[in-house]
Amino acid sequence: MSNKHDIKEAPASYQSTPVPSVNRELQNFIAGNPLTDNLNLWISATKAKSTSGRGRGSGKSSKIELTGIKKLRELILELAVRGKLVPQNPEDEPASELLKKIDAEKAKLLAEGRIKKQKKLPEISEDEKPFELPKGWEWGRLGILSHLITKGTTPTSVGHVFTNTGVNFLKIENLDRGRIEKTSISQFISDETNEALSRSQLEAGDIVFSIAGTIGKTAIIYEEDLPANTNQALAIIRGTGSVFDQNFLRMQLDSFVAEKTRSRARGGAMPNVSLGDLSVLVAPIPPLAEQHRIVAKVDELMSLCDQLEQHSEHQLDAHKQLVETLLATLVESENAVELATNWQRLAEHFDTLFSGALTSTAGIGNGGGEWAIDRLKDTILQLAVMGKLVPQNPEDEPASELLKKIETEKAKLLQEGMKTKASDMLKNEELYIQTPSNWQWIRLGNLAKFIDYRGKTPTKINSGIRLITAKNIRKGYIDKNPEEFISESDYDTWMTRGFPRIGDMLFTTEAPMGNAATIDLKNKFALAQRAICFQWHVPTVSKFMLLQVLAMPFQSQLLDQATGMTATGIKASKLKEIPVALPPVSEQHRIVAKVDELFALCDQLKTRLQAASETQLTLTEALVEQALR
Repeated sequence: MSNKHDIKEAPASYQSTPVPSVNRELQNFIAGNPLTDNLNLWISATKAKSTSGRGRGSGKSSKIELTGIKKLRELILELAVRGKLVPQNPEDEPASELLKKIDAEKAKLLAEGRIKKQKKLPEISEDEKPFELPKGWEWGRLGILSHLITKGTTPTSVGHVFTNTGVNFLKIENLDRGRIEKTSISQFISDETNEALSRSQLEAGDIVFSIAGTIGKTAIIYEEDLPANTNQALAIIRGTGSVFDQNFLRMQLDSFVAEKTRSRARGGAMPNVSLGDLSVLVAPIPPLAEQHRIVAKVDELMSLCDQLEQHSEHQLDAHKQLVETLLATLVESENAVELATNWQRLAEHFDTLFSGALTSTAGIGNGGGEWAIDRLKDTILQLAVMGKLVPQNPEDEPASELLKKIETEKAKLLQEGMKTKASDMLKNEELYIQTPSNWQWIRLGNLAKFIDYRGKTPTKINSGIRLITAKNIRKGYIDKNPEEFISESDYDTWMTRGFPRIGDMLFTTEAPMGNAATIDLKNKFALAQRAICFQWHVPTVSKFMLLQVLAMPFQSQLLDQATGMTATGIKASKLKEIPVALPPVSEQHRIVAKVDELFALCDQLKTRLQAASETQLTLTEALVEQALR
């Protein structure tokens, strides 16, 4: 049978392409040190970002963090501020002359009354010097190397108001890659307010440095950014031009100086550093001519890193496209026989897709391999609930018999007072996937008793009866953390709708929506809000139903029925109306066994990939340490 996708060859964009030729310049830069032969390591060292929440299975390459290139950028900055990026020139005017200039400048400004006398700062001790300086460099405290270090003010805190237009009012979110992103400015003040807040008026050449919330973001202020003012989350560093190329100083603040500043941050939910912390920071001072050479080299190398990132992202996108195409071919298989044929075709590309085998040549990294394995598991689930994972057996007791047993048990429970019941009629347009002819459909509310709890959750205490909340219910398992408890007396009054049992399923209706797990807890527990227990009328369906509610087709139904703007959730009344498919019981057992087998193989492969990824990251750390010796 023909397939809709030709998968005999990977897309041309995903063939094993070399890293761009400009990378030879980067290799030249690291010639003579341990990084020379390890450029591919920087490219391939990646890790998968967390994909919890609604974005699961989306497959965007943004889910992969290019850790190696990030570390390479950090290393370039470190080498720059340590004097290891460009050669020293003995003809350069030494930094000691720059210190004389700043002292003379400040003395003149003080005499003219343009600056205030600064508090005397302590001498720099040997313990404060993190590395040995090249000849001609000097150490200095940032407070001594600048005319002024101050911070802004929020206008409303001193009786002023914001306006729709006027003077730019800058906040941390307006700082981007060392510049002010003017299109992101959303607040303004009047000229009068700007004059009143003269301490925080910005000038060309100032460097702003975030000291609250997100610590260490920097930007240089240029004429085109003015007039501008700022708030107290941004420190203003002014008057360093006679000592520093402003880009070199910002480079320092982006490297180890910023890290030291962050380490001094204090405060609870909103960490912060003081202006005094900034003033005493110890900074290296190269000759000014060397600073210019360093800045030019860093610009050149960061541009090359940009190209490396673009290359890697291109490979990740192409890898994603290939994975999606090949897995779609599996889902489109008509039956288990055709699936086996298509699986064999996919196996020809297995290493490329799932083992990170192209790491050294295509730069997809192990993070791409991990994402692909997660997508493979999603596809396995989808094949399972569509009846394509194992062959049907005409000798199986038909699902119609299972449906009769369910109806019998439901009738008994209704007589006993059970209120959960869904509509009986099912329309063809409600059946959202094609299933084998011997399967049956039933609404979720007719397959299980819904046990949920509404109202105010009992007071939580340090020990007692375990409370299982939506936070504990993960995709396929119950997490022991966080641990919360209620009292025995509250348990008796709270659990009036029924008691979950081993084998029942817990399901989250909100924050996040759609996680499910089979109950395996031996001790009794209370169930919190935003979680429902499905107590199956016929318990034998439990394992297969867990697969079904976690699979993409059912999850898509949840999103279609979801409500809420900020916290997406589904009401029990809508949840019980969603149809689910029922195979014969014997086939359910075969499907569950096959999924367990395939998931175990996927988990083994992911474990190997994670180990390889950790090795790559360890190697990059070792290379950084060796380069900085």
